[in-house]
Amino acid sequence: MNELLSAVLDAHGGLDNWQKATTLRARLSLGGPFWAARGWPELLSYQTVTLDAHRQHIEFTPVLAENRTSVFDIDPERVTIRNGDGGLIEKRPWPRDSFPSELNPSATPWDAVQVAYFASAAMWNYLTEPFGLTSPGVQAREIDPWEEDGETWRRLAITFPAANANHNPDQVFYYDERFMQRRMDCSPHVTGSPLIAHYTHNPGTFDGFVFPTRRLVRRRQPDGVADQSFAAITIDIDTVAVERS
Repeated sequence: MNELLSAVLDAHGGLDNWQKATTLRARLSLGGPFWAARGWPELLSYQTVTLDAHRQHIEFTPVLAENRTSVFDIDPERVTIRNGDGGLIEKRPWPRDSFPSELNPSATPWDAVQVAYFASAAMWNYLTEPFGLTSPGVQAREIDPWEEDGETWRRLAITFPAANANHNPDQVFYYDERFMQRRMDCSPHVTGSPLIAHYTHNPGTFDGFVFPTRRLVRRRQPDGVADQSFAAITIDIDTVAVERS
């Protein structure tokens, strides 16, 4: 295993410990102007997400409206939205294929399934990192370090397999001297592949694992410098509970 990744795993609770995890349940809020531009202002706040620790399965409650739950699953990829009684409202296989080919950052609307897919695929990956970086087919290699805010951050270039529902296959993760994640660079395909610098802050320990409790999604320039004046998406995590086998 890559030496840097091994140190990161140890700093976040240890891979052996993670192998015993079965289910994560987090209380969180998603904010920022991105959601209003998709036509869903203030409807992703104060949610409970429940996910499988080792397979891409995640539930959001409530999602987009009170008494609604979205379920994202794979094999095949699909999103299901149900009411509070479990009744089916909408189901869509391969939801990624339904996104518009072009996106106006300030004005392109998404439907409920598209919002649920984007949030679900993203949060499953965020909440299982860094352990998800050891999943089958994921490739990791250390690249040149990065200087920011007077600090030196070591970097992992990650390539995810096509089977992983994610923003895009090639991403870069940044870690500080404590092996805490500070940033992740990606280019989400369903939003037109913009250059994104996703910052992670305030690591907290829950049930023996370390999770960033604040995330700020910013734009970056081709040279890697991020626009620190604006965050399109914010994510705040209140609690995480981890069930083990």
